[in-house]
Amino acid sequence: MIAGLAEESRFDFAGDVGGYGGQEDADPSKVGALVWGTRYDRCSLGSTNRRSEGSRWLDSALGGSLCRTSTPTGKPVCLFKTLYTNACFHECRYCSNASNCKSRSRTFTYSPQELAKITMDLYRGNYTRGLFLSSGMGKNEDATMEDMIETVRLLRERYHFRGYVHLKILPGSSKDHIIQAMELADRVSVNLEAASRSHMDELCPTKDYERDILARQRYIRDLSQKVNLPGGQTTQLVVGATVESDNEVFKRALYEYDVMRLRRVYYSVFRPLKGTAFEGRGRQPSWRGRRLYQVDWLYRVYNLDEAEVENAFDENGFLPNQDPKVTIAREVLDLPVDPNTASFEELIRVPGIGPKSARRITTSRRKVKIGKKSELRALGVRTDRAEPFLMINGWRSTTLDRWLS
Repeated sequence: MIAGLAEESRFDFAGDVGGYGGQEDADPSKVGALVWGTRYDRCSLGSTNRRSEGSRWLDSALGGSLCRTSTPTGKPVCLFKTLYTNACFHECRYCSNASNCKSRSRTFTYSPQELAKITMDLYRGNYTRGLFLSSGMGKNEDATMEDMIETVRLLRERYHFRGYVHLKILPGSSKDHIIQAMELADRVSVNLEAASRSHMDELCPTKDYERDILARQRYIRDLSQKVNLPGGQTTQLVVGATVESDNEVFKRALYEYDVMRLRRVYYSVFRPLKGTAFEGRGRQPSWRGRRLYQVDWLYRVYNLDEAEVENAFDENGFLPNQDPKVTIAREVLDLPVDPNTASFEELIRVPGIGPKSARRITTSRRKVKIGKKSELRALGVRTDRAEPFLMINGWRSTTLDRWLS
């Protein structure tokens, strides 16, 4: 779980903490607290503005827990996003749920039956099409993992739920639990949190980076050859809680993609929380995460190699607050690019041209030569960004002349 990366919870934690127990409604304070705990677990493309009517717990659940994501086939889905428990024995120095947090909030825990019923009520009401289930460690990671798996098992077997499930694997989970989780979920993930062992020691001295996290990622990678996991494996890093550079974070992401064969790496920018050991550390700017996502995209989707992407980092290994694709283009494009003759690989290195527009250009020019910026614009090119790097019909921008001089 990655929690406690921003302002303190806005929920009132009053109310009964008991299980579902035949009550007509689940405790709204519990639901509110546990959905709020996932607010910085990254998986969504944007929050929904859909709201319920009537049920108190449903209002709490929908008050920030629904997120939009997509299935492996690209189909958009709305997920119910929640922790199983916000109790945790680990001593993560940035987390408000950590056992050593001085302002630790009241702890809540679902039962598998309770959470399965809440999820099905949301599903049947057409509020969600799936579940994103994360958790604190509880008192014991094995017992908590068993309860999380049992929740999904109830959904699949008792309720015949066929919606999308993203299930977090807790650090230190047994191989048997990982197999069961992979058999039931569409996607699983273990949060990496830190870019290296030394940074993990600073973030959380009670977690073993190699044994608790990397070894579990290897289990998932190797088991994926036998167990169908359509959504693959993902992970998440906390950025800026320690003094790691952006280049260190990026190199760790490369390892995750190339060695662990992960589907996605997510970045959560550090913000200090009252009562945590890192309360006095500086809040990181949100653009730092955005720039990391951009270089990640250039490597993962545009297929730029590591050496090219390295041009985006300054001498200290950090990304400036500017589009890294522009920085890289200034280093790797020796001459203006002619859209009528350039290869697909050359075109996608031009700012303002992505894979889709590059394919449109290579298809369109077979029939008619491109001679105007307006024609590129019609093909989806952002000409305001691309123009300094292009030569169209023998003409090139004076901006590029100044850049080359």
